[in-house]
Amino acid sequence: MQFTKATKSSVKLRLALFGPSGSGKTYTSLRMATGLGGKIAVIDTERGSASKYADRFTFDVLELPTRTVDTYVEAIAAAETAGYEVLIIDSLSHAWQELLVEIDRLAKAKYRGNSWSAWSEGTPKQRLLVDAILGFDGHVLGTMRSKTEWTTETENGKNRPVRVGLAPEQGKGIEYEFDMLIELSTDHIANVIKDRTGKFQDRLIDKPGEAFGEELAAWLSDGVEPEKTTTPKEEPDKRGWDNWGDEAQNGFKTATKGYGITAAILHAALGIDTMSKFPGTTNHGAICLHIADYAIRQCNLSTADLRDALSLKEGETLTSVVCGRSALTENGAKGLITAYLPE
Repeated sequence: MQFTKATKSSVKLRLALFGPSGSGKTYTSLRMATGLGGKIAVIDTERGSASKYADRFTFDVLELPTRTVDTYVEAIAAAETAGYEVLIIDSLSHAWQELLVEIDRLAKAKYRGNSWSAWSEGTPKQRLLVDAILGFDGHVLGTMRSKTEWTTETENGKNRPVRVGLAPEQGKGIEYEFDMLIELSTDHIANVIKDRTGKFQDRLIDKPGEAFGEELAAWLSDGVEPEKTTTPKEEPDKRGWDNWGDEAQNGFKTATKGYGITAAILHAALGIDTMSKFPGTTNHGAICLHIADYAIRQCNLSTADLRDALSLKEGETLTSVVCGRSALTENGAKGLITAYLPE
C-alpha cells in the first residue's frame, strides 16, 4: 500500500439537470451535449420529446419500450457498444417511478405489505442503474423531473402565480453520483448547485447552451490522459447446454438443488425434457431458473399456472420466450406472475 502524487486526469462528465415541466431540460441537454462534442445518443422515455429538436441538433435516439431499470441498463450498454461519446438520458425519473411501482408490487406479493423489506430487492436495482451510468465510457447528461409547487410573487404591486421546482424525482442521494448538478427554472436559468470542477459553483447561467458545453469540455480535457489498462476479453457466453462446460453445468445443477426444485419440475417449467436441449446461454439459464423459482417455490404456482401467468401461446415455452429475439426479462416475467396472483 503506497501513496502517490495526486494528478488531474482528463475525465468524462457526469451531469444531471432537474427542473419542473417547461424548464427546458431536454433542449438544454441537447445544446450542452453539442458543445461537449462527439457523437450523441439520447435514451428517450419522454415519448419522443427529444426528436422534436431533430431539425436543430444531430443525434441518434432510442425510445425505450419499457421504463424498468433493466431496460435503462441495456440501453446504456447499447450506447457504449455503438461508440457514442455523449449520452443523454431523458429522463431518469421514469426509472425511479417504475422502481417504486415494483417495490409496491413486491411488498404485497412477498413481504405482506412491508415495503421496507421489499427494498432489499429494490436497492440493488437502483445501484445497478447508478453503476451503469458511472461506468459508461463517455459523457453522461441525465435529466430528472422535479415535483412542482405553485407560489406567488409580488411584481409592480401585483401578485402573480409562479411555478417552482422542488427536489428531483429520483432516489435519495442521487446527487452524490454526479460531478455537476444543475437546477433549471421555468425561466430557463440554470443554478449550479454542485460542481466538482470548481469553476461554476453557485453560478446562475441564463439559458446554458453550446458555449457552456464547450467550457466543460475544455476543463474535462485539461489533465493527464488516464493510463489505459487492458483487460483480457472474456469468452463469449456460448449457447446450448452442451457448450456451457462442466463448471457452468455443475453450478447450474447446484443452484437448482439449492432452490429445492427437482429436475423433473424444472424441465416441465422450461418446456423441455432434458437440459441437453436447452438452447440458451448460462445467463439465459439463470434467468429461467430464477423465474421458475419465483413462480413455483415462492408463489406456489404449478407449471401450468406459470404458462397461464406468462400468457404463453401454443408452441411457446419459458425457454423459447427467454432465449428468443424479443427476450422476456426476469423482471418482466416476475411482474406478470405477480399480476396473475389472486389478491
